[in-house]
Amino acid sequence: MIDEVKFDEKGLVPAIVQDATTYEVLTLAYMNKDSLQKTMETGETWFYSRSRQELWHKGATSGNTQKVTSMQFDCDKDAIVVKVEPAGPACHRGTKSCFDEPFYGEDNASLPYSILQQLEQVIADREQNRPEGAYTTYLFEKGVDKILKKVGEEAAEVIIAAKNRDKEELQWEAADLLYHLLVLLREQELALDDVLSVLARRHEGKGKE
Repeated sequence: MIDEVKFDEKGLVPAIVQDATTYEVLTLAYMNKDSLQKTMETGETWFYSRSRQELWHKGATSGNTQKVTSMQFDCDKDAIVVKVEPAGPACHRGTKSCFDEPFYGEDNASLPYSILQQLEQVIADREQNRPEGAYTTYLFEKGVDKILKKVGEEAAEVIIAAKNRDKEELQWEAADLLYHLLVLLREQELALDDVLSVLARRHEGKGKE
């Protein structure tokens, strides 16, 4: 496969890194033959830094590695799409994607998922910094039993709202359930991306019994 890739005159090929679950574009980097080989051997992304003129392993220092699920090159074989399961932010600024600075038009395609990402980040911050008076801080300080109780309560309220055919109430209760579920995932050190990856594999027929 590597021999089929058309590297440019500098021996590089652009690599578009995409979340394998949400299909969000995370970053644009460059690979040479060695970094592409290392990516295929290790199953994690390696790139070539044009500024430092050296190979670099994504997440080597930050821990925000990217597990490669697949790679495809385009019709001209001079660009690669790398689909990954990210273990943290892709951008050095701490954001999930490097592409979050709109300058033309309006893109709402990822809004539903992005709000979950933002909420997950807020919950993570609350757990780490424990600001006084915050409800999320209260949940983490009370521990897993309290969090589990709230998840159960909110699930029951979702059932009641649905049984009553009350759409407005169901919206609010479902939102409460999602929030408390994200708190539970954080307490269990499980990322939302991990859950979404399971859904993606099931959608592809890989996780069905």
